[in-house]
Amino acid sequence: MEVYLDNAATTRVFDSVKNIMMETLGVDYGNPSSMHQKGIDAEKYIKNAREIIAKSLKVDSKEIIFTSGGTESNNMAVIGTAYGYKRSGNHIITTKIEHPSIHNPLFFLEENGYRVSYIPVDQNGNVIMEELLNAVCDDTILVSVMYVNNEIGSVQNISEISKRIKEKNPKVLLHVDAIQAFGKYRIYPRREGIDLLSVSGHKIHGPKGSGVLYVRDKIKIKPILFGGGQQKGMRSGTENVPAIAGIGQAVSDIYENHEQKRETLYQLKKTFIEGVKQIEGVTVNCIGNTLTDSAPHIVSVSFDGIRSEVLLHALESKGIYVSSGSACASNHPSLSGTLKAIGLKENLLDSTLRFSFSVFTTMEDIEYAINILNELVPVLRKYSRH
Repeated sequence: MEVYLDNAATTRVFDSVKNIMMETLGVDYGNPSSMHQKGIDAEKYIKNAREIIAKSLKVDSKEIIFTSGGTESNNMAVIGTAYGYKRSGNHIITTKIEHPSIHNPLFFLEENGYRVSYIPVDQNGNVIMEELLNAVCDDTILVSVMYVNNEIGSVQNISEISKRIKEKNPKVLLHVDAIQAFGKYRIYPRREGIDLLSVSGHKIHGPKGSGVLYVRDKIKIKPILFGGGQQKGMRSGTENVPAIAGIGQAVSDIYENHEQKRETLYQLKKTFIEGVKQIEGVTVNCIGNTLTDSAPHIVSVSFDGIRSEVLLHALESKGIYVSSGSACASNHPSLSGTLKAIGLKENLLDSTLRFSFSVFTTMEDIEYAINILNELVPVLRKYSRH
C-alpha cells in the first residue's frame, strides 16, 4: 500500500490540470506574444487563468502577475517592494518562522543597507502582536507574514495584523505568503487588508513551476526580471502557458465544493491526531486550543528518542511518505528554525516529522499510517536506546 502524506511539499495534479496542459503542449502551443492565430489561442489560456484566479480572490485581473512559483512570488514581493519604496524607508518586518524564500531575500537586502526586524512567535506559532507593533516605525515600508506556516500549520490572524500595523503607520504595506493557505481557506485580500499575496500552483494540485503574485492596484514595485516586457513589464519572459493554464484549472477545481473539502481534511486530521497521541512519547505540535486553530492539512509530530530521518525512512519502507520539516528548503535540512522559534525542547528538534494531507488522502490512508506508527515507534525507540 502506498500512502502519500507529504502534500505540503507538493501535490498530485488534478486530471483536469494534466489535460489542459497537454492541450497547450500539443495543440495550442503558440507563443502568446505572437500576433498570428496560434499566439492568440495561447494568450486566451493566460487571460482565462488570470480571470479565474482574480475571481477566487475577488480582485481585478490586472492585479495578477504569473510567476514560476512561490519562491519567485516571495522574492518579487519582498525585493520589488524594498526597491520600489526605498525613498520612503529602509525598514522591513517579518517573523522568525517564515519560509527561506522570505528570509533569504531579506538577508540579501540587509547586505544592501536595509534594516530587518524578525518578530518572535509564541509556543503555538502565532506572532506576538505586541512585539510586532513595537517594531513598526516611521521608516517601515513592508511587513511580510505567512498565512499558514509550512512546517507546523499555525495560522496567523491576517486581518488583525493588517488593521493594527496600519493604525500605527498607514503607509506600511502588508505582504502575505499564502502558499500553504491558498486553496485551504477563502482569501480575500481587499477584505483582509493584504497588499501583496503569494501563491504556488503545486500546493493545490497544479503544476510545479507555476505561481502567482497579487499586487494591489496603485502599488509600485520594481520588477526583478528584465527582458521583453511581458506582463506589463513586471515579469519579462515568454509566459509558461502550460503552467499558467494548469494553475488556473487547479484554482477552479480546488474551490469547487470547497467547504466540504476542508471539512474532510479536518476529519482526517482529527483522526490522525487522536491516533498518534495514543503512542507513548509522542507530542503533537501547535494545534492550538481547538482543531481549527491550525491549518486543516498539516500536523507536526515529535517522537521522543527517535531521529526524524530514521523514522522517515522506516515509514517509507512501509509505503508511507512524509517529511522532516520543509521539503522546499533542502533535501538535507538542518534543524528547523521554526521548531526552535516555538520553543520545542532541544531533544525533539531532530525527532519531528510533518504529515500533510490533500483531497486525495483517504481515511484508509490515515488508519494505515496510524497502525504502522504504532508498530514502528516502540521498536525504533528501543533500538535507538541500545
